[in-house]
Amino acid sequence: MSDLGDFSDFEPDDSEGGADGGADPSSADAGDDERQFESVDASPVGRDSGVGTLSAAEGLAIGEEADETRLRAYVTTDNRSSVRVGSYLVADYPDGERLFCKITTLEYAQEFRSDDATEIHARRAMRSDGIDEADYKFMATLDPVAVIYAEGSDLKRRMPDRVPKPETVVRQAEDKAEVKTGLKVPDSGVFVGHLAVGGEKVRTAADPPTVDYRLKDDYDAGDPLVFRHALVAGGTGSGKTHASKNILRQYLGRTYEMADGRTPGVAVVQFDPQDEYAQMHDDGDYPDEFARRIEREGVKHGGHDDTKAFYPVVGSATYAADHHRAEQVAFTVPFSMVRDRPWLVAGGGLNDNQYPALQQLLDRFFSQHGDEGTYDQFRSFLDDPSLREELHDSGRIHEATYDAVKRKTYGFGDVFDQDAPPITELVHEFVRPGGLTTVPTYHVNDSRKTTTVVLALASLLVDEKLSNDPEFDRITETPLVLGMDEAHNFLTDADSVQARKVIGKFSEAAKQGRKERLGLFLITQDPQDIADPVFKQVNTTVVLNLGDEDAIKSVNIPASLEGKVPYFEKGQMAVYSPDNSEPVEVVGLPHCVTRHGRE
Repeated sequence: MSDLGDFSDFEPDDSEGGADGGADPSSADAGDDERQFESVDASPVGRDSGVGTLSAAEGLAIGEEADETRLRAYVTTDNRSSVRVGSYLVADYPDGERLFCKITTLEYAQEFRSDDATEIHARRAMRSDGIDEADYKFMATLDPVAVIYAEGSDLKRRMPDRVPKPETVVRQAEDKAEVKTGLKVPDSGVFVGHLAVGGEKVRTAADPPTVDYRLKDDYDAGDPLVFRHALVAGGTGSGKTHASKNILRQYLGRTYEMADGRTPGVAVVQFDPQDEYAQMHDDGDYPDEFARRIEREGVKHGGHDDTKAFYPVVGSATYAADHHRAEQVAFTVPFSMVRDRPWLVAGGGLNDNQYPALQQLLDRFFSQHGDEGTYDQFRSFLDDPSLREELHDSGRIHEATYDAVKRKTYGFGDVFDQDAPPITELVHEFVRPGGLTTVPTYHVNDSRKTTTVVLALASLLVDEKLSNDPEFDRITETPLVLGMDEAHNFLTDADSVQARKVIGKFSEAAKQGRKERLGLFLITQDPQDIADPVFKQVNTTVVLNLGDEDAIKSVNIPASLEGKVPYFEKGQMAVYSPDNSEPVEVVGLPHCVTRHGRE
């Protein structure tokens, strides 16, 4: 215990000359100084503008490398509650150019050197109504995104190449053209949603105040991104089907120029394991005010009349849908399609030694039976013991390999040549300019059969698009979006002959998409299972909530967005499309623009 006593009642000696006989602090000179100090008014003339000013206290720099850039802003007390990490700010240069920035860090810093982490400070804060926030500096670290400048009546952007002056006012980006230019977001194109920060829409002074996010869709600005492929990834309940329907609805009715100068409407073929996309034939259930608002933004809504559900007839499985009013068309996969696609019946695990034997056997079978040969006839063909002996004795196919092919191609009798028109006779109806075709498979309860049907139809479309001698002009002459829900089930990077053949085909199709007017629209909850050669061709990635760390890592979005993904609410998404814009957060529409759900 100190012997100095209690100083709580200590009062300084106010007598003339002070306790030490020195000058009285209330002397004339001191009073003049005090009065001069008190006369300084920190409030500006007029009204505050902006959220704060740039600070050079720790340096103010823009460099070629990220670690050479130091850009920090002091945020005034009244504005502190309105700024968020990820918010967009603008700092003006004296000559009219402006620096567009994003807040990457927000922090409190001490105004003066003191230790506020003490028992006394803690107890005082706990017993009071709160601290005086003005005692602390509130600093925002900024990431310079672009320099915006005027070129005639247009705004342009370039990389950040000049540093603003110290104490430059920084303001919220509230001009829609300024925000779109800063983030390189197109003014027109396919609507995806509205720009957001932390789930809240970015607001501007425009009408409407939201900033629409769109994907480039015209040849003047480069190839439409629809033909450079898209991936929508999201977990169960994240809203990925809702978002996918809204995006696909925007494509329906759009036209694209073909190599011969024609501009037919795009055809959408959507593989639909849960039979949800045929509902796009019907109107959605949403308020009239919502419809009027999105119409003002040029967003298409309402059911698409030219929607048909092509359902495969597989064995005794029956398809009955009362949750949509789209026309239902039955089809079967003819065994003749296997002639050019032996891997369709290689799903039983044929290895690299057995696959050439299957090709030999199919070639011999079709040379005898022609394209009219059926799967049942092929099975009878393999049952011939003399054929097995002949091929073994000639050294062309070992008897053990023959037996393996026979065993592993068994079980496709319910897939091929069922009691329905073959899909090859329905191509003109299956691919329709301006039309939506869905292929529901939920009624097929065998994954092997489902995979065979989906890959047969998808490969038919891809092969025709890539062929120099196509059989079906309708496919080659129509711009096509091939949508595939649960894509991880069909485009997986597995160690099997079938998987390698499929991946090779779709990878090549993705590379040629721009030229052939073929776009892939892949939807998955397991993006890590999409084969890398296909994934690398995807230009636009839309990521909704994902809880699996491996899945999040696999989508290859910037770290600034990656950390937000597990916290996304339904409809929130990260959009990473390097050829379209800066990486951004987007909020989708609260309502589906077509029917959605089975109520």
